[in-house]
Amino acid sequence: MKVNTIPGLVTLVLSIIMSALFLSSCSQAKLPVLQPEDVIVAFGDSLTAGYGVDKNQSYPIVLANMTGLKVINAGISGETTAEGLERLPEVLQTHQPKLVILLEGGNDVLQKVSESQIKSNLKQMIQLIQQSGTGVLLVGVPERKLFGSSLGLYSELASEHAIPIEEDIVANLMKRLSMKSDYVHFNAQGYQALAQAIYETLETSGAIVEN
Repeated sequence: MKVNTIPGLVTLVLSIIMSALFLSSCSQAKLPVLQPEDVIVAFGDSLTAGYGVDKNQSYPIVLANMTGLKVINAGISGETTAEGLERLPEVLQTHQPKLVILLEGGNDVLQKVSESQIKSNLKQMIQLIQQSGTGVLLVGVPERKLFGSSLGLYSELASEHAIPIEEDIVANLMKRLSMKSDYVHFNAQGYQALAQAIYETLETSGAIVEN
């Protein structure tokens, strides 16, 4: 008996098309062009604070040097997304940034907070930032396992809120001992690579335009 495979092929093709559209929507998300007077806030936990290196080797300082813009290091070591959500409004009010780089969730993963709760907290943070008229660049955090990739919730949030994402750099650096100062933090070379990846994403999203 001949099996009709057409419905299965149609389903497969539709799945591929939807996946491509999903990825495209993330990669094509744009940000306003940053002007010389604009302020960037790097918001997050120890990976933003620069744990493991001198202050001037943290990724926000490296990014400031790359862009020539003012980049506020608003990183707090050990912070969870719930704590970040509580802290965020004051940071926005104080610095009134044009862009927030949001890199948070690693401590939630280590503390085994549910993915649904992490996503809910990050969603509320993104909404607060957007409601203030500020752009958002989301940075993905890997799942809790050796050689893990970024949690899917980050790309989902980027798609849902039409914001750009740097999805791979943190997960990639976590796999490279030469880039780390300890089990979960980077060394100077790692933070340099993190800043470079974020810089390139800012270029792709239109926030930085080379003269």
